Amino acid sequence: MLCSATVASAALPRAGALVPGRSLAGIHLGETGAQVRAALGRSYGVCRGCAVRTWYFTYLRFDRRGLAIELAGGRVSAVYTLWQPAGWSAPGGLKLGTPQAEITNAAGPLIPVTCSGYDALTRDDPGARTVYYVVNGSLWGFGLMRAHESPCR
Repeated sequence: MLCSATVASAALPRAGALVPGRSLAGIHLGETGAQVRAALGRSYGVCRGCAVRTWYFTYLRFDRRGLAIELAGGRVSAVYTLWQPAGWSAPGGLKLGTPQAEITNAAGPLIPVTCSGYDALTRDDPGARTVYYVVNGSLWGFGLMRAHESPCR
């Protein structure tokens, strides 16, 4: 059971952070749905047409910016930003909107994957793939998923 202080503080962070290979906005791969709700709250939408159960946490109802959580077997299998939420960052001074040329300087060697309408720059660590999404030459979003999983969503 959650205490009321935990429930009151649960919300999508205004300035989420990527910790490569570990977490995004404090969410870790393998966490349960209950752990996600304890961290981000119960105000989320559920994707009706997604192949995998996907929850959308946004700042305002029907807003495009926020965080998506994919669940497989009741556990987080992927987490990624939706659109380009302001204030989100990663180590090395990476912020959403950073020019693409600066991403590998800060994040190190990355493997490019071409998706429909955007590119994904990826790095695999044991058990996790970190993704830097690029649209029109700038950093658009972050993702974390199982190692070697397709970053295209």
